[in-house]
Amino acid sequence: MNLQQRINAFVKLGDFIRQFSNDTIEKQNTVEFNDIFFDGFKHQLKLAEEHNGWFTPENISFALKGWSDSLTLEKLNTWLKPYNIETVNPKQVAIIMAGNIPLVGFHDFITVLITGHKVLVKQSSNDKHLLPYLAKYLEFVEPEFKGLITFTEDKVENFDAVIATGSNNTARYFEYYFKDKPSIIRNNRNSVAVLTGQETEEELENLSEDIFRYYGLGCRNVSKLFLPKGYNFDAFFNAMYSWHPIIEKAKYANNYDYNKAVYLMSEFDMLENGFLMIKEDQSYASPIATVFYEYYDSLDQLKEKLEVEEKQIQCIVAKGFSENEIAFGATQKPELWDYADSVDSVEFLLSI
Repeated sequence: MNLQQRINAFVKLGDFIRQFSNDTIEKQNTVEFNDIFFDGFKHQLKLAEEHNGWFTPENISFALKGWSDSLTLEKLNTWLKPYNIETVNPKQVAIIMAGNIPLVGFHDFITVLITGHKVLVKQSSNDKHLLPYLAKYLEFVEPEFKGLITFTEDKVENFDAVIATGSNNTARYFEYYFKDKPSIIRNNRNSVAVLTGQETEEELENLSEDIFRYYGLGCRNVSKLFLPKGYNFDAFFNAMYSWHPIIEKAKYANNYDYNKAVYLMSEFDMLENGFLMIKEDQSYASPIATVFYEYYDSLDQLKEKLEVEEKQIQCIVAKGFSENEIAFGATQKPELWDYADSVDSVEFLLSI
C-alpha cells in the first residue's frame, strides 16, 4: 500500500465522519459502505455518551467536526508534504491513549498508519467505543489496512516503539517501563491565556470556547489566565455568560458545588458567577469549573517565565504576545500539523 492509497482511505473516512459532525445527523448516499456502517456508528455514539457522562452529543459532534475538517485531501497533503514517507520500514507502534475528550488519541492513530507502520492500540476505558468502529470502516475502504490495526485491553507487548499519554505519575511509569524502546511520553500539560485588558468583546467570547469546551478537560483548554495588575473582570464575566447552561449538566454542577464548598471552607478568595469560579493561584492545572489567574508586572517578564515553564504548557492563547501563540477560540481546533507538546510525531515515526 502506497502513501496515496493511505491518504485516499483517510479522506473517505473523513467523508464518513462528516455525516455525524453537525447537530443533525444526516446520511449521505455518496459515502462508501454507508449501508453497513451508518446505523452502527450512530449506536456507538449512543454507547459512548452512556458510558462517559462527559461525552455529551455536543462535545462528540464537535470532536467529529474537527476530524472531518482535517481529513480532506488538501489538508492531508499540506500536512505530509515536508516529509519523505515512501521509504518507511514498517514497524509495530503501540499507542497508549488518554480518555479525557472524545477521540483524543485519534491523531496518533492516524499518524502511525499514514506513515506506513502497524498500530497496536490500548485505549482508555473512558473512550473505547468510537475508534474501533472507525478503524473497521477504514479496513473496508482500504482492505490493505487489514492486519495493520490491533486493539488490546491487555498489557502491550511485541512492539517496536510507543506513544503513551497519561498523568504525571503514569508518565514516570511509562518512562521507566519503555526505557529500552523509542518513545514519545506525554504527561499533564495545561493551556494559558495572556490578557492585557484591551481584548475586544469578541475575543473574550472566543476565549470562553477555550475554557468551557469539553468542560475544560482537555490539555488544550485554558485553565490559567495571566492578567495585568488592576485587571477589571467585568468584561471577562460578561463574555463567559453564553456558557451559563453548562451548570445544568449534573457532572459539571457537582464539581462546581464541591470545589466552591472547598474554597469557601478554606476561606480562599475567589470570584464566581454561578457556573465558573476564578481564583488567584500560581498552579497551571485548575479543577473543573475553576480557572486560575495570576498577575504579571510586564509582558517581557511573563514571556521569560513561560519559556522557563514551557514543559507545563500546551498552548498560549494571546494576541501579539509570542510567535507560537494561538488565537482566541482556536485551542480545540488544532490542525494536523499542530503536534501535542510540540513533538513532531511524524518525524519520530520516520526515524524508528
